[in-house]
Amino acid sequence: CVQYTPPTETDGPPGTVAIARAVAACGHQAVIVTEDCNEAVFAAAMADVTGSVRLECFPGTATIVSEADQRVYDDDKDTQQRFYDLVRQCGMIIACERAGPAKDGKCYTMRGIDMTERKLIAPLDQLVAAMRSQDAASATKPKRLFVAIGDGGNELGMGKVIDAVVASPKIAHGDKIGCVVAADHLIAASVSNWGGYALAACIALQQVNSSSTEQQQFGAIQGWIERCLPTDANEIALLDRCVAKGCRDGASGQLEATVDGMPLERSLQCLRDIRKISLSVSETK
Repeated sequence: CVQYTPPTETDGPPGTVAIARAVAACGHQAVIVTEDCNEAVFAAAMADVTGSVRLECFPGTATIVSEADQRVYDDDKDTQQRFYDLVRQCGMIIACERAGPAKDGKCYTMRGIDMTERKLIAPLDQLVAAMRSQDAASATKPKRLFVAIGDGGNELGMGKVIDAVVASPKIAHGDKIGCVVAADHLIAASVSNWGGYALAACIALQQVNSSSTEQQQFGAIQGWIERCLPTDANEIALLDRCVAKGCRDGASGQLEATVDGMPLERSLQCLRDIRKISLSVSETK
């Protein structure tokens, strides 16, 4: 989709918003961070989410300097300030279908197209580096986690399995595109949106008191799943809004509500399966 304006694909926004929905449902603030070129699509995707969720966008031309250097950096001080405010305020970082730097420092598509050269990618991977640097410098501050979701090897966090990415016969340009930044916890999914749905369900299940009765647990699970997971109707409306803003299927390049070349029904069935499995948790205890 990099040849289009916007270059945003349908795999990514739904999963990201599902996670943000779950985080907000638990009473926390979720900040979705992306590039200016994706702003309209993500704003549309977030339209029906309630709670404390906001969007922060950075230009693809942004340069991020070290926290020490930002005090004397004269160019685009607003970008530097917003970036480091996010680092200081975050409790953890979650990346969903977010391209990350390969061994040469550039971000590529699955087909090996250089997105960095096209100024489509802000250096948001440095949020992770800056967070880890801050945590390492503190003797008392607990380590914050970086969780990542990806499906092709070029996504931020996939450095955790970089050898598998490079060796995989299913990844045509693995040695070139493989992201070298490792997540603390990695969710590898056939479609990144599906990993986002699964993580949202896990967040819901974590809210349930394990010491309560089975009946109480089931009722609690139902309630949290309803608050944290999107419905079929939510996802259909979300993708329709995104496509109306120019979002495209990343595999076909078509301006349509399909994901990675598959009909939307395939994703909806995955969402239903995740919901069903989550609701069955209390029955297996």
